[in-house]
Amino acid sequence: MRNICVCAIGGNSLIKEGGGISFDDQLNTVYETCENLISVIEKGYEILITHGNGPQVGYLLLKNHLSRSFLPEEPLDCANAMTQGEIGYMISLAMTNVLKRNKIDKDVVTVITRVLVDEKDEDFKKPSKPIGPFYTREEMEALRRKYGWVFVEDAYRGFRRVVPSPKPKRIIEISAIRKLLEEGKVVIAGGGGGIGVIEKNGDYLGIACVIDKDLTASLLASQLGASLFIISTAVPYVYLNYGKKDRKPLKKVSLSEIVKYYKEGHFPKGNMGPKIEAAINFLKNGGEEVIITSPENIGKALKGKVGTRIVK
Repeated sequence: MRNICVCAIGGNSLIKEGGGISFDDQLNTVYETCENLISVIEKGYEILITHGNGPQVGYLLLKNHLSRSFLPEEPLDCANAMTQGEIGYMISLAMTNVLKRNKIDKDVVTVITRVLVDEKDEDFKKPSKPIGPFYTREEMEALRRKYGWVFVEDAYRGFRRVVPSPKPKRIIEISAIRKLLEEGKVVIAGGGGGIGVIEKNGDYLGIACVIDKDLTASLLASQLGASLFIISTAVPYVYLNYGKKDRKPLKKVSLSEIVKYYKEGHFPKGNMGPKIEAAINFLKNGGEEVIITSPENIGKALKGKVGTRIVK
């Protein structure tokens, strides 16, 4: 098996903070991200790229909402699949051209990826992940009656739909992804955490949920036997006491140290927490090294010059 790196690119790798959100704006940002990923390939790794899709799903659900008088609402699993295709196209277009410019002969393949979840996961009992636009009370009540959706109220903006965020159990397309990597392809898979499916009476059925993209990336990395897991985020380092005057960047830490910091509550659930959980899972399941840094620092991080490195 080839030496594999799974790289999870964050929202800032697709949409810059304060930047535009058009297709062209996103594509320009993706080109920059792909330039940063070339160093991984030059280091000798076969690379799997996975990505977030939160804003893109939000835009699609808003479009659905605005056209609801003419067209039916898209199920969330379909919206996830549609954005996997759209973002996968952007990344494959940019990465193919960047590879050609760097005289690297590699095909780029996007795999629309389903992820098995457990219908008995605790998160299905109390959905908490907000998605889509805000609704008036009248719209909320109509949608709840028609689709059975669950909502939470925001005192100033109205009502917003919430869905479960279960843990990923298995990547359905893992065998195909593995074969593509063995053939030397650059693979884009697991976008947005994957399309959530459950298994019933031997069949797979799509289900409305949002799976954390970093946890899915970690599962992909473990199931593929990857040696390196890169998590691209908005900051160059993982910090202790982030947001405070005495914040401290973590440069090289062991698995036992990061577990200790995680248990002490240094990494909030809505911020760095899922990334650290994903890193811990990967290392506990046989992975060798995790790098967490910003997209523009990936090349330097591979040389040990910047970024947080977590090792066993």
